[in-house]
Amino acid sequence: MPFFRVLAIAQTLFLAHRHLTQLNARDRRRLRALVLRGPTLKKTERDELRRLLAKLEPRAFAFATADRFSPFPLPRRLAGAKK
Repeated sequence: MPFFRVLAIAQTLFLAHRHLTQLNARDRRRLRALVLRGPTLKKTERDELRRLLAKLEPRAFAFATADRFSPFPLPRRLAGAKK
């Protein structure tokens, strides 16, 4: 595997770890349990899953990842909160 591909994977994992640590241990365990149940979730569990995923700030993660690999700086307005 080329060195730069390994480096890109490592940087992405680092960014993912940084976002996952925003959840406490209980929330991480619950997130894992809900994800493993997949399509059999009840409505309340789907709502809980959405709440936990929102804590991970997926928009900020996507921006940080894209910004890391973009040859040009991305506009900071893309990193802002949803309006």
